[in-house]
Amino acid sequence: MSVGLLDHYNIRTANLTATVDFYETMLGLEDGDRPACNFPGTWHIAFVSKGFEAMKRHLEGTGYRFEARGVPGGKLWQIFVRDPNGLLIELNYGAPAERAAA
Repeated sequence: MSVGLLDHYNIRTANLTATVDFYETMLGLEDGDRPACNFPGTWHIAFVSKGFEAMKRHLEGTGYRFEARGVPGGKLWQIFVRDPNGLLIELNYGAPAERAAA
């Protein structure tokens, strides 16, 4: 299991338009592709990762609460876990590669 490079990050906000404008205009960041989720938003604090099942077992052993799910379209599996400050961390796993490694 490994947590790799930073892919994207998410900030919960009451003003999505102003927040996106700040990151795009002030910092020069670009909004990335996003699957057809059933809630509004742009992108999140996320790491490209490996070892989906191993990470689930690891988190279960630590007692940390987490949520594991598949992204619509079946190409990505995700684990969401909060740090001690409440920041939501997203770990992304390429479903085809994870299936092949199993």
